[in-house]
Amino acid sequence: MTAPGKIGEVRARLLDLVDLLPEGAALPPERELAGRWQVARMTLRRAMDDLVLEDLLVRRQGTGTFTSRPKVSRRLAMTSFSEEMRRRGMRPASRTLELRRRRGGRARCRLLRIPAGDVVVEFVRLRLADDAPMALERTFVADRYVPGLSVEDLDSSWYELLATRYGTDIVTGTCRLDPVLPDPKTAEHLGIPVSQPCLRIRGISLDARGRVMESCEATYRGDRYAITADLRRPNRTRLPGPRPPS
Repeated sequence: MTAPGKIGEVRARLLDLVDLLPEGAALPPERELAGRWQVARMTLRRAMDDLVLEDLLVRRQGTGTFTSRPKVSRRLAMTSFSEEMRRRGMRPASRTLELRRRRGGRARCRLLRIPAGDVVVEFVRLRLADDAPMALERTFVADRYVPGLSVEDLDSSWYELLATRYGTDIVTGTCRLDPVLPDPKTAEHLGIPVSQPCLRIRGISLDARGRVMESCEATYRGDRYAITADLRRPNRTRLPGPRPPS
């Protein structure tokens, strides 16, 4: 059995090696590292397994083990992209690729809970963290809720803008998560191949008055992003037991 202390020692050496190598660099073969550090290959593999789970290393069948950039983990909660990135010590930014106004179709207006034919604002933003593209977002909002909204307004947090300029706080919402492959245009914006799996989140967000403030579809890079959620077991309805004899 491999001693935990030995695995920790090898892990520390691997971390030093990862820090010295650029992202995507190949590690020396396991046989070479085991001989250099005078450890069993099983011990080395156990330590490498830990770093693979932490997204610091990635194994590619037939080619070897490579350094990787850890994924950003985002909780499924009513927080904005900007809030989540700042919380993780990263610098958020947005690049607005498109903004237009047009009369909404029946399905879109039904989703936004506004009369059919009302004007809907649609904007597309590339979301970045430390200047690296992370997600492509397409957002729809009723024009009546955000009068005068312009491209310049969308450089920072959308939720902060709603709160400070329009006096609206997002308090609840629903979303659906699906694995997808990006279309060529999305892949180009995100700087990834079309074969790179992504995460797509579609949902709506509501304010304290129960108004649907946005309908959004976002595609996140699967190689840079992981979604986490806090799970809680629902309360079960307890059936009444047999009555004691009277």
